[in-house]
Amino acid sequence: YDHPQNHTMVDEFLLAAISPTRQSQAVLFVVFLLVYAATIVGNTLIMLTVVSDPQLSTPMYFLLGNLSFLDLCYSTVTAPKMLMDFLAEKRSIVFDACMAQLFFLHFVGAAEMFLLTVMAYDRYVAICKPLHYPSIMNRHLCSWLVAASWTGGFIHSTVQTILTMRLPFCGPNQVDNFFCDVPPVIKLACTDTYVIELLMVSNSGLISTSCFIILVISYATILVRIRSPEGRRKAFNVCASHLTVVTLFFGPCIFIYARPFSTFSVDKLVSLLYNIITPMLNPLIYTLRNKDVKMLLTWAN
Repeated sequence: YDHPQNHTMVDEFLLAAISPTRQSQAVLFVVFLLVYAATIVGNTLIMLTVVSDPQLSTPMYFLLGNLSFLDLCYSTVTAPKMLMDFLAEKRSIVFDACMAQLFFLHFVGAAEMFLLTVMAYDRYVAICKPLHYPSIMNRHLCSWLVAASWTGGFIHSTVQTILTMRLPFCGPNQVDNFFCDVPPVIKLACTDTYVIELLMVSNSGLISTSCFIILVISYATILVRIRSPEGRRKAFNVCASHLTVVTLFFGPCIFIYARPFSTFSVDKLVSLLYNIITPMLNPLIYTLRNKDVKMLLTWAN
């Protein structure tokens, strides 16, 4: 690369994940609008149900309500802009807006990873230490754990964003994705990004992989600690919804972030899975797997 001072700095990026025809743009707009609408309705319903019903004032539902709020925020970081782009002639985003999108994507995404880990701990205490559960998982501790999840997400995202913003961008400016994220954006920097990539992989990759390992260990411990086949079956049913969410969320994240940023054509589809599809599926998975919430939603209707 030439020295970045020799070039005009980029002031906007083109989101070049697709080059659709007019017809396919309209189809994509309708599909993603329906997905986003389902995400809003599903997660809002869960939040309202948890807040309004006294029977659900337990740690598990408090954490579930927070997860729904994070899912709503996570999808909203990218979906409205994507919907506008499907109707636009030119799919572009100014530099500052791109950095803001990248910041909130990692802020909410990392907070959700930490919260899912907290939810696994909650299930572990509930199943393995039922007599001590009310004293251990009290509302005060739950509030602190949720606050810690948000704080962890904020610190992680601040590091990622600062590292990205300090890079010189002087062209090309085509981001091969539906939205701004670290891997496709830093590929456009007109300097060697090897060290930055290693720092970011050790940051994002380490968080997603270590949280996933903790989650798997916690569920394995739950199943090992319960001796009776019937008890083990019940415990697995309780954890099944959580395991499904964890796999849908962490699998794509580890695939994207836990490797140096070599680009695969499938990356943008994987990004869509955890950013747009998973937040829509979470309410469905939890309500279908959880009799209490399902019953209350049925009564509400």
